[in-house]
Amino acid sequence: MAQWQAIADEKNPADQNRRLGSGGFRPGTLVRWWKEWLTNRGKSRRIPKSVSWFLVGLSLSAAIAACGGPTGGGDNVQLTLVSYAVTRAAYEQIIPQFAQQWKEQHNQEVTFNQSYGGSGSQTRAVIDGLEADIVALALALDTQQIEKAGLIQPGWEQEAPNNAIVHKSVAALVTRPGNPKGINSWQDLAKDDVSVITANPKTSGGARWNFLGLWGAITQTGGNDTTANEFTRQVFQNVPVLPRDARESSDVFFKQGQGDVLINYENEVILAKQNGQELPYVIPEVNISIDNPIAVVDANVDKHGTREVAEAFVQYLFTPTAQREFAKVGFRPVDPNVAAEFSSQFPAIRTLFTVADLGGWDALQTKFFDDGAIFDTILSQVSR
Repeated sequence: MAQWQAIADEKNPADQNRRLGSGGFRPGTLVRWWKEWLTNRGKSRRIPKSVSWFLVGLSLSAAIAACGGPTGGGDNVQLTLVSYAVTRAAYEQIIPQFAQQWKEQHNQEVTFNQSYGGSGSQTRAVIDGLEADIVALALALDTQQIEKAGLIQPGWEQEAPNNAIVHKSVAALVTRPGNPKGINSWQDLAKDDVSVITANPKTSGGARWNFLGLWGAITQTGGNDTTANEFTRQVFQNVPVLPRDARESSDVFFKQGQGDVLINYENEVILAKQNGQELPYVIPEVNISIDNPIAVVDANVDKHGTREVAEAFVQYLFTPTAQREFAKVGFRPVDPNVAAEFSSQFPAIRTLFTVADLGGWDALQTKFFDDGAIFDTILSQVSR
């Protein structure tokens, strides 16, 4: 800790940068985090959220430094993968398989630093200095934020197969045992006697999928924006609370016992079943394709000298071997042959629409989720 105190005491940013060496963290941000922790450590046991990103980055930086630099020396290379929480089970199987293949083909050891958390939180961490070589996030909007921060080059969607969408899911409606309210479709969520649990799309990237699923259930089946707005307002009239993220939503539904239905994701309920938790759920026949992208973080791989292996890993994720691992934990594979192997696990969707069908992320962010946009208007109408 003395090392970080010395950095904090430096008055000259150039000297701070010199002390940080090749860690790659923004000196001003890192020093601010350290001083914030020093100021608050005697006042509260809770570490400020911004400091938590510092600690994540510090632990990864220390691991890299212990191996002799970001690439680990002549016969070793290290990659840092930053992803969202529910992908961990798949990557724990995929990474050793890739490492073995890379060793056989290049006679070089490759190891991974891995970080998992909420997609939005992971996005902010990377922007604030967590040196990911690869980001695998829940939605392209998060990856685009890293692009706008200057860390990923424009056109990343064309740098990998399938427009960089590495796996998919769809929305699931988790009900109480026996489905006492008879919930079978999005339209049932607007009934007067149904209480709906979903996170806040202003604070949760995943909850934006929920909102767009509701909206598209109308506009992609013949309705217009007016009828979609009214339907979505009726559903949010039935939402008693707006948790910040998907994890809090699950806690509200399962631990606090609130709500008749939880808007969740197919991959999560499949994984929960594999872990011994049987969740009754419905997959609406009209659904949104929840497309999950993968991207190399250009600024970091060029700095670390890891571009070749990082790009090879991304390509490996689209092989049948990796696609099967994603399918095993509940993600819909993008490889059609693998999808056919697992067809019994994933029911066919009668009307499946995408973000592109709704106008694309940039337009949707402005239309629905910016301050004063449609979602804020709906909240004001339901007095929240």
